[in-house]
Amino acid sequence: MKKAFILHGWTHTLDKWANFVKELESKGLEVKLFKIPGLTEKIDRIWGIDDYVKWLEENLKREKKKIILIGHSNGGRIALNFAIKHPEKISRLVLIDSAGIYHNDIFIKTKRSVFLILAKIGKKVMPLDGARKLLYFLTDEKDYKTANPIMKKTMINLIQSDKSLLIEKIKAPTIIIWGENDNITPLSDAKALSEQIKNSKLYVIDESRHAPQFTHTKEVVKKILEEI
Repeated sequence: MKKAFILHGWTHTLDKWANFVKELESKGLEVKLFKIPGLTEKIDRIWGIDDYVKWLEENLKREKKKIILIGHSNGGRIALNFAIKHPEKISRLVLIDSAGIYHNDIFIKTKRSVFLILAKIGKKVMPLDGARKLLYFLTDEKDYKTANPIMKKTMINLIQSDKSLLIEKIKAPTIIIWGENDNITPLSDAKALSEQIKNSKLYVIDESRHAPQFTHTKEVVKKILEEI
């Protein structure tokens, strides 16, 4: 039986994943949905991308056969980094609306600068709740707003790690699945991943957004099964 391991995105609950996991299992896959440290599992220190790769290494060290690794959003970022370091571990890499693309355009650079300034100044310089909310709105980083101090710094580490992510080094056959109307990780990111990963196929899910595995479960599972 083929094994699929799932890395969820920036969420604190796994409830929404039940139908997707059930659908994969109904097609004959053995599925494990990981709890991600700092999100669905507690951590007591700031993590960087290397910490997440080491954590995944530890959890997969007993797997003797190649696995299917599925990563959504931030989980895709972790999956990409792991796949670069351990190509021998993966039979298929599945990226669903993945993070990991570093943006150099002026708008994104400006947004990132405001975001990082906000992270540094915190309440010391912005004592008014209304002013802080304005900056959160300008940066559109809702996850940052609700994160605890450890995860705020962890998020910054992960975003900055994209700059040194060598996506072109991915060797595993890769399935890229993306929501047509994703406003968090835009469709242009999917195309960039597809261009940089030589052995990859891109599937766009019509009329879906950042999590097509929840809204178009059967279609996403079908695309995965067609390639594995």
